[in-house]
Amino acid sequence: MANVTDLQTKYSKLAQEYSKLRAQNQVLKKAVVDEQANSASLKEQLKQRDQSLRKQEQEMDSLSFRNQQLAKRVELLQEELATSEAKGKKGKNKGDSPSQHGLQTQNVFDEDLQKKIQENERLHIQFYEADEQHKRQEAELRARLSELERASQEHQAIVEGLTTKYMENTEKLQSDKARLELKVQTLEREAKECRMRTEECQQQLRRCQTELNRQVKQSSSVIQEKVPFNDTKYNDYNSLNVPPHNRRHQLKARDLAGQALSFIQDLVAALLNFHTYTEQRVHIYPLDSSIEPISPLNQKFSQYLHENAAYVRPLEDSFLQLHQSITEDTVTVLETVVQLKPFADHFSSYTCFLQKILPYQLKSLEEECDAPLCTAALTVKNQELQQDMKKVSSIFDKIQNYINLLALPSVEQDALPQSSTSAVFTQLAAFLHSLHDAVKEMSKHYNQKAALEQELPTVTQKLCTTTECLVGSLGSLTIVTGKIATFFSNNLDFFTSSGYSPKGSTVTLNPLQAETMLAHKKKAAAYMEAIKKPRPQSVPYKEALSNRRILTSSTESREGLAQQVQQSLEKIARLEQEKEHWLLEAQLGKVRLEKENQRIAELEAQLTAALGGSLNSQTTPNHQEEETGQKTAPKEATLYTSLVGMLCTTPSVEDAGDEESREQLIKTHYMTRVGELTTQLQISDSKAVHFHSECRALAKRLALAEKSRETLTEEAKVSNQNITRLQDELTTTKRSYEDQLSMMSDHLCSMNETLSKQREEIDTLKLGSKANAKKNKGR
Repeated sequence: MANVTDLQTKYSKLAQEYSKLRAQNQVLKKAVVDEQANSASLKEQLKQRDQSLRKQEQEMDSLSFRNQQLAKRVELLQEELATSEAKGKKGKNKGDSPSQHGLQTQNVFDEDLQKKIQENERLHIQFYEADEQHKRQEAELRARLSELERASQEHQAIVEGLTTKYMENTEKLQSDKARLELKVQTLEREAKECRMRTEECQQQLRRCQTELNRQVKQSSSVIQEKVPFNDTKYNDYNSLNVPPHNRRHQLKARDLAGQALSFIQDLVAALLNFHTYTEQRVHIYPLDSSIEPISPLNQKFSQYLHENAAYVRPLEDSFLQLHQSITEDTVTVLETVVQLKPFADHFSSYTCFLQKILPYQLKSLEEECDAPLCTAALTVKNQELQQDMKKVSSIFDKIQNYINLLALPSVEQDALPQSSTSAVFTQLAAFLHSLHDAVKEMSKHYNQKAALEQELPTVTQKLCTTTECLVGSLGSLTIVTGKIATFFSNNLDFFTSSGYSPKGSTVTLNPLQAETMLAHKKKAAAYMEAIKKPRPQSVPYKEALSNRRILTSSTESREGLAQQVQQSLEKIARLEQEKEHWLLEAQLGKVRLEKENQRIAELEAQLTAALGGSLNSQTTPNHQEEETGQKTAPKEATLYTSLVGMLCTTPSVEDAGDEESREQLIKTHYMTRVGELTTQLQISDSKAVHFHSECRALAKRLALAEKSRETLTEEAKVSNQNITRLQDELTTTKRSYEDQLSMMSDHLCSMNETLSKQREEIDTLKLGSKANAKKNKGR
């Protein structure tokens, strides 16, 4: 079921990642569509500008052609004017008044023509300058347009790359989703099969219980009818003094050993990862072994760390053998668990290994402090880590001593009394909690150190990866040590209780009694098998007594335990009600006490004001009254103070021991509650570490996405500004060209009018000159 929950959590995480990537993909698609629309609009604007440029070039060509025509026309007019001046000179002698009038008119035409020539020259210059400016602006616009097209192509390539990447991620997630769905289906099918098997096993268990109840009833009737005796009358048959086999104790021990084995496996994996990643870090920082050789001390440290598996792996193997040695058909006490000694020996060797590598760890941290780029904050964190490593090593040494003490009874008989065993287990639980606190502190300091190292300018990706793996291994080590400490504290009562002890005696069980107990168990099982046969053999008297004792004790223990459970439930319900009642009573008492204190203060103030100096004479009887009140008060109520709280009771003969039992029940309830809260706290810590690492990765991704979004936003703003500026320049240029064209057209109209007037005047002059010539010939 744990695998199913892990798969469900992984599947939910993958679904969340898929939804995030899908949302990002939609945003990227929208950005691509917007960029394509912008590119299309820019291309459309470019086409329009090209069309306007072609129109303007055509207009310029037509204007230049028209200008050439006008220049030729002016040249013809100048030639005609020159010929008319030559003819005018010849006709000077013929008449004065007409020549005088023609000369004045010619002067006017010359001045007007000179002005028109100058204006034409000026217009040519302006036209040339406007043409050059237009060509320069066109070249600039084309260069900017090429830059924008290149930037658009780069953005398109980036968008296509991101789209491809997210498509690959999406396909990968879809494939993972399909694989996980198949795995979930297989697990569900296996779960259904397991449920069916469970139902079958439950049915078989019911049948077995029914059969066993029938056999017990039959055996009880046979014993009552055929064996009417009381074994307590005959001391000869009680001389064995062997306790019965406790099957519940064995099942509980087997279950606890399995849980401890899983914790030991997690601890071994965490220690292996921690030592391995520490070795990799030594090869990377402060000197990279791939670039330059590391110091001899770190080389030796790396060599020792490389041998960590030889000290850590035997812990798991020896504890696995210990778990396999505990079965339902064995007797599990400290005197019979011989496989605890190899585990203690391997734990001692690992503690020696920690003591051996401790100086090298401290020297390695000192070398990191001596590095040139090591800051003051990093130096402080390295010093804190040195203290943490010393503390962890010393706690492992103390735990090793207590494990060796627990392993002694299986080697030497009567090596550890029962009273000392509970103290050893209690101290071991306390040191396991100390180990969890020390590892947690070391993990916190490593996290802070990793955050400071990431800010260094020379940090490499390989160092960051190794440090993150090291921090992760410390996190898992913190979680598993917390689980071990909580497990040991929750089951401390079972460890300190004596599961097997002879009836009416507090002496611990020895191996000989354990063998006798197992032999009696086998005989009892053989006897029960013999009852099933149609013709059972006769049972010896001693075996019948032992069987009766075993049956009676098991039935009584079951009934007694059921009664104890029922009584405990009733006491718990009653104590919960009493707790709520006493909480309300405490609040009311607190309010009353505050009111009484205020009233006493007011009365003392009134007495002080009223009596004045006579108060000193009256203090003696008041004190006497208080003393008498204090003497009579205990007769009415007694205040009990303990670790749990305060209890005010009235003494009586019946309730003499009730306060102690109530306090013990309340203390047991709160200790159980503290254990549950500690377990929830450990689970919350592990979830918080996992969520913290995931949030850090998401924060990094979010920061990268924000940076890319800001850069793209800035680039889009710059592109929009460039487009706006180009549009403004194009509008200005177009307006200027339109103004120039309108001016040129107006000027051409005025020139045409002037030329037409001049042509009419020339025609009138020609007619006048011809008329004068005819008159001269006629004379």
